[in-house]
Amino acid sequence: MDIHIAAAVVVRSDGATLLVRKRGTNAFMQPGGKIDSGEAPLVALYRELAEELAMQPADGSATYIGRFEAVAANEENKRVIAELYRLETEGDFTAQSEIEEVRWILPEETEEFILAPLTRDHVLPAIWGARAS
Repeated sequence: MDIHIAAAVVVRSDGATLLVRKRGTNAFMQPGGKIDSGEAPLVALYRELAEELAMQPADGSATYIGRFEAVAANEENKRVIAELYRLETEGDFTAQSEIEEVRWILPEETEEFILAPLTRDHVLPAIWGARAS
């Protein structure tokens, strides 16, 4: 069974991206979450960002990047299909809800973290190109 999510590539002017780690897991990933039945992906994203990070992006500030698929990081034998959006901010955010840790990371720091397959194989290469490891 596929898991359909909306996720955000939250970037800072120095090139860092914001990653989160859910409680009880090891892998860092983009903030976001499951899209409810009948819910628009962008509505789901804004709901999830509010729940996970108390983040309230301005309307129109998210840019659609595309749809990406990968093996789910935390659910065995499942694939994640992500509607991915880019947001730019200089803010700092605090973990809330099921999020245990929030980190800004730069391309040269990726080896220090366990990354979800979607983040490692698709998202970071898409935003950092050759700089992603």
